Amino acid sequence: MLDDSGYGVLPRRRGSGNVFTHVIMAVLGAALAAGLLLAFDSPGGSGATLPGGDAVPAPAASAPPVPSSEQGIVTKVKPGLVIINTTLQYDSEATAGTGMVVNADGLVLTNNHVIEDSTKITATVTSTGKTYTATVVGYDKTGDVALIQLQDASGLTTVPIGNSSAVKAGQAIVALGNAEGQGSISATAGQVTGLNQTISASDEGGSTSSETLHGMIQTNADIVPGDSGGPLASPAGVIGIDTAGNDANDQQAAAGFAIPIKTALSVARQIAAGHANSAVAIGYPPFVGIFVGSGSSSNPQTQAQQQEQQNGSGGSGSAPACYTSNADLTEPTVIAPVSSGALIVGTICGSPAASAGMAGGAVITAVNGQAVGSPDDLTSILARFHPGQVISVTWVSPSGKRTTSSLHLTAGPPQ
Repeated sequence: MLDDSGYGVLPRRRGSGNVFTHVIMAVLGAALAAGLLLAFDSPGGSGATLPGGDAVPAPAASAPPVPSSEQGIVTKVKPGLVIINTTLQYDSEATAGTGMVVNADGLVLTNNHVIEDSTKITATVTSTGKTYTATVVGYDKTGDVALIQLQDASGLTTVPIGNSSAVKAGQAIVALGNAEGQGSISATAGQVTGLNQTISASDEGGSTSSETLHGMIQTNADIVPGDSGGPLASPAGVIGIDTAGNDANDQQAAAGFAIPIKTALSVARQIAAGHANSAVAIGYPPFVGIFVGSGSSSNPQTQAQQQEQQNGSGGSGSAPACYTSNADLTEPTVIAPVSSGALIVGTICGSPAASAGMAGGAVITAVNGQAVGSPDDLTSILARFHPGQVISVTWVSPSGKRTTSSLHLTAGPPQ
């Protein structure tokens, strides 16, 4: 809910069939994957072939003045929508959201938080009922925008693009999306109630993970989990991407927020052209296959204590050599006898790290000869590499043995 300054904290609106994002975040609290996960079900290797910036349309230059009914807007926009379902194998969850076809050959615009951490993405075109496997072209974590490619798609209906720069407060709109992850598109009518809003969006359930989004369009249309990535549409076409909303009740009215389509398409064109920067990632991130904590502490013992505090209990009994997800992840009881590095909480079965012999309790101390001082340090170093590259990782086992292994980086879930 927004405060008087126009700056508020709201849940993002990703949904899943039976559980919602707050449950997912509770599971993630067991150990943060930090972008270092395992090879997964991706037909495109490290990502989809880049289509080029011209494959993404530009925003409309002007908006027709003639108003349209709610049904008229739905009829115009709905054929270009897809229902997105994702599998988060290493988080033991599945989620759902919405996307918009912006190119007849299957480019789909959505929110980054719809596809983050996914190990498999499918998209069902609402106009035909056909389901496609999708790969990630790229994403912007800070702006919450993602571009995905439906595999072997052609001749799809695209959404009509409006002009978000011409939007005025009081304008009639319709928010469409896969509400509550039910597998169908529903529509909610409303009005634009604010422009250029700044919000702090977090996952449901009070997750500590949040992102600050600027320039948002505010509406009184009720945007609910599953609507994320869907269109906020006017008679002229799509003017924004449904991204966040509050939980309306007797004390407060519905408030939804959308990223202006002009902003989103600018990011999508940059992604399609392959122009990466500190915010925009192209394709899939590199991945080693370990679970680590987060933070800047250099002491592995302190990192383990932080994990125990987050989880509410320490490790018990003998931990498995590797894990298939973080559902049963426990803190290691024996930790490598080193004073600094990144503590491995566990490795994923079949991953490069597991194949090299790493396991929970080991500590990574260097990558390609560069010292690793903390989990955050490790994440930052690994972000410089790409799937397919080979890196040298120095690590110390719980028994104190120091090893340097060559790891072939594969493609991991988008972050």
